[in-house]
Amino acid sequence: MAGHAERAGGHWEAGSDALKQAAIRALAAQGVQWTELRESVFDALADGGRPVSAYDVADRVSAAAGRRIAANSVYRILDLFVAHNLAKRIESRNAYVVNVHPSCSHDCIFLVCERCGHIDHMDDDRLANSMRERAKAGGFTPHRPVLELMGLCSACNAGGQAANKP
Repeated sequence: MAGHAERAGGHWEAGSDALKQAAIRALAAQGVQWTELRESVFDALADGGRPVSAYDVADRVSAAAGRRIAANSVYRILDLFVAHNLAKRIESRNAYVVNVHPSCSHDCIFLVCERCGHIDHMDDDRLANSMRERAKAGGFTPHRPVLELMGLCSACNAGGQAANKP
């Protein structure tokens, strides 16, 4: 675990052994077994920390295993990871990203760059909770907020100023 310290706010480095150990502990605390296939899927998902499709994960796991792993098996594991807070689904991209804070129950707000595809996240529980409360006040029963903001990342936005000039 050396060199993979927890980052500020309980966030771990994607692909680090520390993140994998946190994921294993999180599943165990919820009574869910960590299997060899789940570990392979987690490793493929966490590699690079970038969003990937279930088919990309299936291809990576298949290559590592030396045999074909069905995409539906990968989907089931990804659904389990989402349900247990080890992964998040980027709805607008039909992709998954490893959750770098599996011990926290934040509803991530994803920042999706329309130019380069980079995805980052921020946590704002006030916003997610406000959405839930407004929905409940209208008689709606919310299950899971999907919060994605489309735009340009700082790199594509040349420091955030270039796109704003007339």
